[in-house]
Amino acid sequence: MGGFDSIKDKVTELVDGQGQAVGEGVDKAGDLVDDRTGGQYADKVDLGQGKAKDAFDALDGQDDDIS
Repeated sequence: MGGFDSIKDKVTELVDGQGQAVGEGVDKAGDLVDDRTGGQYADKVDLGQGKAKDAFDALDGQDDDIS
């Protein structure tokens, strides 16, 4: 199709090959937000981290890339 499909394909390849690193990156980003907000939104950040990991993991239709 267009640019979006190309980006999606590249992200899917990244997650397939480096799923553990992507998961760690999501965790680090959430930890940074927790630090900057003093943990005030920790429950929401944790929820967001889980949803982000699930979304990245589901890109290829399999739930096997990110733990």
